[in-house]
Amino acid sequence: MDVSGGRRRGPVPLVMTGSLVPYELLVRTELGSLGYAAASVTDAVRMMRRRSAWMERRELTPAELTAPRVEEFLAFRRAVCRSEPVARRSLGAVIRVLRGSGIVPAPAPAGGGALEELLADYGAYLRGERGLAAESVRCYCGQARKFLAALPDPLEESLVRLDAAQVTAFMVRHTADADSVWSAKALVSAVRSLLRYLHVDGRIPASLTGAVPSVAGWRLAPLPRGLPPQGITALLAAADPGTPAGRRDRAVLTVLARLGLRGAEVAALRLSDIDWHAGEIAVRGKGSRIERLPLPTEVGEALAGYLTGARPSCSATAVFVTARAPYQALTGTCIRAITGRACERAGLPRRGAHRLRHSLATAILRAGAPLPEVGQVLRHRSQLSTAVYAKVDHAALQALAQPWPEGGAR
Repeated sequence: MDVSGGRRRGPVPLVMTGSLVPYELLVRTELGSLGYAAASVTDAVRMMRRRSAWMERRELTPAELTAPRVEEFLAFRRAVCRSEPVARRSLGAVIRVLRGSGIVPAPAPAGGGALEELLADYGAYLRGERGLAAESVRCYCGQARKFLAALPDPLEESLVRLDAAQVTAFMVRHTADADSVWSAKALVSAVRSLLRYLHVDGRIPASLTGAVPSVAGWRLAPLPRGLPPQGITALLAAADPGTPAGRRDRAVLTVLARLGLRGAEVAALRLSDIDWHAGEIAVRGKGSRIERLPLPTEVGEALAGYLTGARPSCSATAVFVTARAPYQALTGTCIRAITGRACERAGLPRRGAHRLRHSLATAILRAGAPLPEVGQVLRHRSQLSTAVYAKVDHAALQALAQPWPEGGAR
């Protein structure tokens, strides 16, 4: 193939030419250590050769291999072949290795340098000063991005001129469009946190947290909605045990359903957290607390089946990792996606991982356990968090129900 034009004139030479020649061995070694199959490594190197020859014809150096140049090459590949998705995947693996080694430049931050720099500083504050978990930092920064992106450029000057009227107007506008009361409350909490940080850091002249209006909503108003036992059974059976990803997903769902862990807690599990001899598992909960739970037989069997027969051999310390290279720990978002896909395969409405936590609490309560025991299983720090489950204990509530008054309207 002539890499400078759109016509096929012969095969790509087997020997690499161009400015990427010195890095072929590096790419082969790194991709192999990350767990890429031999065929995938070969595809990536073949794409690297095409890319290097394309760069040579344009007299480009590795330092000039910016994100726009990558897209330019992929546009060229679309014009000369039909395997552009394969090209993008193979080239992406090469670019990650070269960027990680500092050979090609990292992509410019999306949305402007000042915004990204501020969010990075805010995230570091949440982790270092407030001690928030990674998932909480992600959520707070995501909400903070909405607020900061609504301010006009330049951002630094907008922050200096920020006043209470602007804050209140933003909150009224965005909470009205929220999907639920809890989404609106999350935005309120995040914006208040951001404003406190901006004031402490000297980026805004006065604390404006008082300008953030509260959202009407009562703590114990909603009813916990769990899945029935047959729904849990269908959900666990939805994962395909014949594939590595299916065995991983079944183990994830079993941990969620039988231990009542939050999605972020499942993602945070490490191999060292499982004590097979003692039959216990350590859970990293809210507030950086580490608590130990008994390991039920069903959960242990699901984990052992995944770890011994489906988990790829890699350097990651997380229990649950991606099914394809490069192998890395699953995130809380991945755990929610696994639950949602399992619901669809089981013919159930798509639900999140927290629904399985509600299901376990409801099942324990209906089996006759008192509320304090439910709180212990769910590791609640406050009894108020557990009190909401009293609403689903219909047998106990029947004794409190008063007879309808004679002659009263029905």
